[in-house]
Amino acid sequence: MTRTRFLLAFAIVLAALPQLPVPEFWITQANYIGLYALVVIGLVLLTGVAGLTSFGQAAFVGLGAYTAAYLAVTHGVSPWITVWVGLVITGVAAMLLGWVTLRMSGHYLPLATIAWGLSLYYLLGNIDALGKYDGLLGVPPIRFFAIELNTGRSFFYLLWALVVLASIAVTHLLDSRTGRALRAVRGGSTMAEAMGVDTFRVKVTAFVLAALLASVSGWLFAHFQRTVNPSPFGLKMGIEYLFMAVLGGVGHVWGAVVGAGMVKILEDQLQVWLPRLLGGSGNYEIIVFGIVLVAVLQYARDGLWAFVESRLPRRERVVDWADAPALPERERPPHGEVVLDVQAVRKQFGGLVAVNDVSFQVCAGEILGLIGPNGAGKSTTFNLVTGVTAATRGEVRFRGERISGLPSREIARRGVSRTFQHVKMIAGMTVLENVALGAHLRGRHGVAAAMLQLDRGEERRLLREAERQLRRIGMAAHLHELAGNLALGSQRLMEIARALCADPSLLLLDEPAAGLRHQEKRALADVLRQLRGEGLSILLVEHDMDLVMGLTDRVVVMEFGTKLIEGTPEQVQASPAVRAAYLGTEH
Repeated sequence: MTRTRFLLAFAIVLAALPQLPVPEFWITQANYIGLYALVVIGLVLLTGVAGLTSFGQAAFVGLGAYTAAYLAVTHGVSPWITVWVGLVITGVAAMLLGWVTLRMSGHYLPLATIAWGLSLYYLLGNIDALGKYDGLLGVPPIRFFAIELNTGRSFFYLLWALVVLASIAVTHLLDSRTGRALRAVRGGSTMAEAMGVDTFRVKVTAFVLAALLASVSGWLFAHFQRTVNPSPFGLKMGIEYLFMAVLGGVGHVWGAVVGAGMVKILEDQLQVWLPRLLGGSGNYEIIVFGIVLVAVLQYARDGLWAFVESRLPRRERVVDWADAPALPERERPPHGEVVLDVQAVRKQFGGLVAVNDVSFQVCAGEILGLIGPNGAGKSTTFNLVTGVTAATRGEVRFRGERISGLPSREIARRGVSRTFQHVKMIAGMTVLENVALGAHLRGRHGVAAAMLQLDRGEERRLLREAERQLRRIGMAAHLHELAGNLALGSQRLMEIARALCADPSLLLLDEPAAGLRHQEKRALADVLRQLRGEGLSILLVEHDMDLVMGLTDRVVVMEFGTKLIEGTPEQVQASPAVRAAYLGTEH
């Protein structure tokens, strides 16, 4: 069965279910599954894609529910207005909380979400206007034109229409420029920032989107239950939402529906079976869920949807960008102009001087080699140039403008692109998508346009550019292959294509030939010579001396963080000091 047929069959079953003579309990169960699925779709975006763990999503459900209930009960406001008020309140709260908590990393972020989740739960339970722990009663049903959605069957269609629309919108988002940026922040900020991604802004975006989906679920919950109280919005439910995401497949949008369904059905069935089996009453299902969670984390980390997806044919992207207009290109600096000017940069880590007052220049249309034994400070120098590491003193200028102290994304915006000593990529994305990430700064459309697929023209142009760069380095055959399946040498070539996709004026290559075979090195050298001929400036760190000496115009040699010598390849090869640095003797 193809993916399209599978999803079509799912939609047909959904549409037919309320019309079938099934028990009302089934319809109620399906409605709760839909309510939970909306929240879990947000967690897929936040946790599965962006890598940010939150235990506090139930609090955002509570904000949406209480806003709808309070305005409808006390002021008679229409539900079609309260949903927007709830989204505004939730969005503002999520921005404020995200601005504070998303600066944390490691275990501090989950702890922070637990803290504000508990705070909001107790706040809702202690406000007189909200009925304290008794909550608000008599919430009116939603009216859709002349139809009053006051039964589970009538409510079903509105709820599941929103679940399906949310799933499709988030799927569209992930298949876009913004979606690639969201995936990039999961592995850390260094690579994403080097591609021009504002990682903090992207994290806040994911956080707010997840909160808004939770708020919509809360709005629906209030009008479905016709009453609200703090109980469904506590920490226990926040943990349960996260469990649903993990069980269904935290990295898969449709896994949210599977996870919500499995947890809700199991919970109800276990509450019946376990007391009979054990001969007593109690919340035994929590124990079972704990065992299931450990088993899933140990043996099926991708969740249940990954098992389903593995049985479906792999969807290969249709090449529809062949006739897309080319992206505008940056004007190259005139040949011989000083593009990069490194002036006495120094970097100290405590008492260790990693880079000691190093100076050099790179001119337009030139390849400068930066070599030295292991630990000489070459990669640290790269990081100083690209803003990954702040210099202790000295300055770096790019085309006459001081870039020292700027964040990596701002340096990338000015035309500096790089690869990494240890390959940094998104293993779960295709080669084409990884390379297209390099063109992030060459696109403009954001979240709303991606969800509504108003960015397709721009997306075709970005993918066309990514394919062009892959063809340039001889990797056209790997367009649709997962990047994590590539050999190390091919991954390095992919990184170069990604860097070129940014249309840089200065390209920094950190050991690009490591892991390449002889023929691949020759092909790489030909590509770099072609780029030099086009006016691109290249700063090259490499241990393959044959490649360096046969390719570069000038070479800078470093030893123990200090610049040892600078000159042509011939001058460097003839230097006794260089031989001593590499071989330990001048003879």
